[in-house]
Amino acid sequence: MTPRKIEKILSQLSRGDCTVAHAMEQLRMLPYEDLGFAKLDHHRELRKGIPEAIYTPGKTERQILEIAEKTLARGNEAIFTRMKKEQFAKLSKKFGKRVRYYREANIATVGVSGRKLIGKVLVVTAGTSDIPVAEEAAVTCELLGCKVERLYDVGVAGIHRLTSNIKQFRAADVIIVLAGMEGALPSVVAGLTDKPVIAVPTSVGYGASFEGIAALLGMLSSCSSGIGVVNIDNGFGAGALAAVIVKNKHSVP
Repeated sequence: MTPRKIEKILSQLSRGDCTVAHAMEQLRMLPYEDLGFAKLDHHRELRKGIPEAIYTPGKTERQILEIAEKTLARGNEAIFTRMKKEQFAKLSKKFGKRVRYYREANIATVGVSGRKLIGKVLVVTAGTSDIPVAEEAAVTCELLGCKVERLYDVGVAGIHRLTSNIKQFRAADVIIVLAGMEGALPSVVAGLTDKPVIAVPTSVGYGASFEGIAALLGMLSSCSSGIGVVNIDNGFGAGALAAVIVKNKHSVP
C-alpha cells in the first residue's frame, strides 16, 4: 500500500466516487495479509518507502504465484529477489506486463511503478565476476527511486583503473563497493572519498576465500573509516540501504 494509493482512495472517498465500505475494504489488509504460508506486509511501502521484498529461493511455484496475485489484487508492489528465469516465465504467463524481470540482477517486480529518480548511487566492483550481485544492488536502487552509475572491474590488481575514475566519486551520494577474494577494494575507496561506502563481500575467489568469508572479515576489519558492511552477496540489502540514505538526504517522504 503506497502513499499514492492511499491518497487516491481518500480522494475518491472525499469526492463521493466510492463508498465508505469500499474504502474500508481497500484499507482492510493493513498492516498485513495472512496467506497461511506467508504474511504479506502491505504496509511496508508506507512505513519504510520500500515495497514488500520476497526472497524467492525455497518457495514453491504456487506460493510465488499467490503472493504475486494478492499483491496485484491490492494494487500494491513487490520485489522478488533471486528469481530464476524459469520461475519468472510462470509469472509472466499469468500476469503479463504487470510483472517485469531484470535478468542480470535476478530480480522480478510485481506491480512496481516508476519513481522519480533522485540523488546518485555509484556501484563499484572489483571484478567482472562481482557484476551479478552488483546488478542486484544497482537495480534495487533504481527501483527505489535512485539514479545509478556503474563502475565495474576496477579492483586492486590494477588500481590505476580505479584512480582514473575518482571524479565519479564526487557526484555520488553513496558508494556501493563489491569485492570477493580478499575484499580490499572498499577500504581503498573509503580512503579516497568522504562519501559513505557500503561494502558488499561476494562469494568470488579461490578456496581460501571461503566463499566470501575472507572478504567479509577483511571489510569488517578495514582501517578506513566511513564503511558499513552487509552480508555476503547481499546486493539487495546494500541497494535498499543506499536508497534510504539518498531519500533521507534529499528529504523524500
